Amino acid sequence: MIPGVTRSGSGMDDISWNILGQTYVPKSHSKGSMSWHATLPKGTFVPPHIHPTQDEFIYVLDGRFDVLLNGVEAYAEPGDLIRLPMGIPHGIFNKTPGTIKCLFWVAPSRRLYDLFWALHNLGPQANPADVVAVSAQHEVDFLPPSGDA
Repeated sequence: MIPGVTRSGSGMDDISWNILGQTYVPKSHSKGSMSWHATLPKGTFVPPHIHPTQDEFIYVLDGRFDVLLNGVEAYAEPGDLIRLPMGIPHGIFNKTPGTIKCLFWVAPSRRLYDLFWALHNLGPQANPADVVAVSAQHEVDFLPPSGDA
């Protein structure tokens, strides 16, 4: 990691990813951790999944998240921190009419940086089966829809 300041409104090397209709801007990346600013428009979500090798955190800046954490519904608002321990299923949802802005980070970073490039490269109309397959290759396991389990 190179020491310095990643300015507001920009990311490392001016990178901005479109992931599942959301905008992710990487702020830091090292072997030990990775962080990114995320903007989630209304109606967007990340379906239930597991990070078997990473702890994940979300600090809410604007908006309200609905969270499914190990089968339990919760919510988080500005100033709240969402803790998502490795191995625990979780999903995040923007069910509000507004936009959510937040800071995510994971520790350790493992293969998430490469996963975001792969998902970004699939394009905005990616086939869900491709998203699931690529994610599994990068240590993120999506769960089957609740009716299919």
